[in-house]
Amino acid sequence: MLIHTDCRFYRGDIPCQPHKKNGYHCEDCPQYKKVSNNILIIKLGAIGDVIRTTPILRKLREEFPNAYINWLTYSPDILSRSWVDRILNVTPENIELLKNINFDWLINLDKDAIAISLTNIINAKKKSGFIIDNFGHAKPISTKAEEHKWLTGLFDDLNKQNNKHYVEEIFDICGYSFSGEEYILEVESSGKVWNIDKNKNVIGLNTGCGGRWTSRLWPTEHWIKLSKDLLSNGYEVILLGGEQEDEKNKYIQKESGAKYFGYFSLKVFMDLLNQCNTVVSAVTMAMHLAIGLKKNLILFNNIFNKNEFYLYGKGEILEPDFDCNCYFSPTCPNNCMQYLYPDRVLKAIAGLN
Repeated sequence: MLIHTDCRFYRGDIPCQPHKKNGYHCEDCPQYKKVSNNILIIKLGAIGDVIRTTPILRKLREEFPNAYINWLTYSPDILSRSWVDRILNVTPENIELLKNINFDWLINLDKDAIAISLTNIINAKKKSGFIIDNFGHAKPISTKAEEHKWLTGLFDDLNKQNNKHYVEEIFDICGYSFSGEEYILEVESSGKVWNIDKNKNVIGLNTGCGGRWTSRLWPTEHWIKLSKDLLSNGYEVILLGGEQEDEKNKYIQKESGAKYFGYFSLKVFMDLLNQCNTVVSAVTMAMHLAIGLKKNLILFNNIFNKNEFYLYGKGEILEPDFDCNCYFSPTCPNNCMQYLYPDRVLKAIAGLN
């Protein structure tokens, strides 16, 4: 029997998609797609980092429409199976699998120990990104683009001088020019019925920033004032966050009258975020979800180079009216975010709606 083991749809241990849907066998299958290139992307990272790396898939599919694309990550659920053929969580079993495959191109966009170690030992004709040095640290493989990304991670002064956003940098590393390729993010209805007045402009206020960089936190009293001002101007206001923000959001709800539905799984949170017209957020996962869902975005920033972020023409980056030295600092001795005032945020929101 003829078996096309080189077909993009071939799985080896289970029926392929064309067979399950239409009953095809290899000898008469009109959907046979011979694999042109076997590509592995290593982008482990947090969910937000994975989401903002997805634009590279658009370029890869454009150049290699029949490539078999593998992706190793800690956040497999956020990736689209319409764009990635094999999505692998970081497990010993999956690492062993990758070590026994010969790839045409390995793209490693992370600099942590697991990623650079795997880049060193996995077989690939071509490798881009970062690899391990003799002391167990990350180093660029060969190009100026890789060196640029490496050096801006080592020195704050060079990072401050950088005028390229993240997506442009990863395109450079892969040898491409960025042309506005958007995030790839698929959202499904969670089945929940939200008590939201869609006749109004719906503003989602994401009040947290994670536990690592608390220097980014906006004061609770500012969230309360912004919520009140938005409500008095006819907006529908939804408070967003995770378990860490639950008590704070309940307090803001009580003091302002904004709506708060609780904290949810990723799927339900994405559905709720998708109800909003505009999202206000610090640099968090919610920021990247908002970009992926093509929402208007008001982005708060104080400790990063604002050039790192690309909003696809659908938002504005706001920074405190205070010259602070808390660059890449987990905590800010001046609490500089207090100098980003609610009136300024309200005006920015009005400018987008």
